[in-house]
Amino acid sequence: MSEQPTTPRSTAPVEPSYASGTSAAPLLGDTIGANFDRTAARFPDRDALVDRAAGRRWTYAQLAADVNALALGLLELGVVRGDRVGIWAPNRAEWTITQYATAKIGAILVTVNPAYRAHELEYVLGQSGMRMLVAAERFKSSHYAAMIEEVRPRCPDLEFVTLLDGPEWDKLLDRGRTAPDPERLARAQAELGPDDAVNIQYTSGTTGFPKGATLSHHNILNNGYFVGELLHYTEHDRVCIPVPFYHCFGMVMGNLACTSHGAAMVIPAPSFEPAATLAAVEAESCTSLYGVPTMFIAELAEPSFDSYDLSSLRTGIMAGSPCPVEVMRQVIDRMGMAEVSICYGMTETSPVSTQTRVDDSVERRVSTVGRVGPHLEVKVVDPGTGRTVPRGVPGELCTRGYSVMLGYWADPAQTAEAVDAGRWMHTGDLAVMDADGYLSITGRIKDMVIRGGENLYPREIEEFLHGHPDVLDVQVIGVPDATYGEELMAWIRMREGAAPLTADDVRAYCTGRLAHFKIPRYVHVVEEFPMTVTGKVRKVEMRERAADILASGDR
Repeated sequence: MSEQPTTPRSTAPVEPSYASGTSAAPLLGDTIGANFDRTAARFPDRDALVDRAAGRRWTYAQLAADVNALALGLLELGVVRGDRVGIWAPNRAEWTITQYATAKIGAILVTVNPAYRAHELEYVLGQSGMRMLVAAERFKSSHYAAMIEEVRPRCPDLEFVTLLDGPEWDKLLDRGRTAPDPERLARAQAELGPDDAVNIQYTSGTTGFPKGATLSHHNILNNGYFVGELLHYTEHDRVCIPVPFYHCFGMVMGNLACTSHGAAMVIPAPSFEPAATLAAVEAESCTSLYGVPTMFIAELAEPSFDSYDLSSLRTGIMAGSPCPVEVMRQVIDRMGMAEVSICYGMTETSPVSTQTRVDDSVERRVSTVGRVGPHLEVKVVDPGTGRTVPRGVPGELCTRGYSVMLGYWADPAQTAEAVDAGRWMHTGDLAVMDADGYLSITGRIKDMVIRGGENLYPREIEEFLHGHPDVLDVQVIGVPDATYGEELMAWIRMREGAAPLTADDVRAYCTGRLAHFKIPRYVHVVEEFPMTVTGKVRKVEMRERAADILASGDR
């Protein structure tokens, strides 16, 4: 990994860190509903959706019938183009049906994080101006119905609430099935355009309030389609989707990649369970499996792992956070995912900007996040000047193209901060582009640690510590230090049966193999990392908790 910007040794011109993605396949000009209808007409009898927990499955013809029934039911209820319709539930078939039904009538689907509590729900309801909310009654410790009733008096825009576990859902579908004018749906679809907003996804912001990334049909349909193209999806693929639907990983890279190719969507469980995921792959002969690195780590560590037949797996996606090299090698060797792909992106870019290809070398797939996707542009710039840096020099990654969001919902100021006048989305991620256009993510600009004037990238140190035989997973953060400004702290999860590592143990392992200033001063052993519901490690929370940990001497 690169440490400091370097001056090229040669006097010959150095190629800039810029790349654009070419493709023989043109961009899709469809709406999501029109694209779905075409797939259902081509593959009416093929499996479209399997909900393992509910024991239900749909062919494309059956799924289209339920999607159309819900779409007509919403129209009969009075939901119109541009209305915001929320979905607040874990992964289940009704989530997917709602996704496509709202797209067909031009409603804007607001995907609500299943982990939200009442005050977060209230903010999203109010900020989006949500008119209707479709929700599970409860899930695990979350009593959604009670929270909705608590905040509803303070949310005047919220007119309709439909609970999935009560009679309202079935009544809504029946209303659509018995609609007096079924051609109304075709007329509503004909009024829509691919550049219409179709989805609002809330993503954390620096202000502490979530920002609603607003995405169009064109944004997310094309992103799902081209992710699937690079994985060589056809109607014969069956994709196991344990990642949340409320996030782009599930609803775009999962659902839309499938329906744009006629592949089957397999829901292994309402939320991630390692054993349920492995069982779904075996039972449904899945050819593709998705997950963030922590999910694959959990699957590989499942005590009954060797009892599952995973021979159907061909490909899959690992994304959401950097993948440790050792984990990637095990996914290829032990899970048989020889064509597994690394994807990189963010909600604001629909989400994927770069992706490894199935014919890339293993080295490419374990050390980079691939190269730019079709019909997109990427560049690496100096965060201070905005100028494109030479290849091999770290800087901020920016992306431009069909995938860049319409903007943050009702927030032009923060939109302007994220998307510049040239329509480049500034990701906030530090990256290095090599001579062949492959990108390595070295961390977040805000995660970079400056120790005594040295720029340190936690990713490099994490990769190194993953090579320790007793380390299951590791995250490195910067903590305040009176002498150096910042020092390194490693949070470590131990393999089962291994004794906890101390700071002295880690120092001994690193000495002579890492530069002295890259060796973590502090070590904190944990059972689990603080995580988001999508499986991303919350380094912000780790930094907040580090002060108390260091003060208590628990390190």
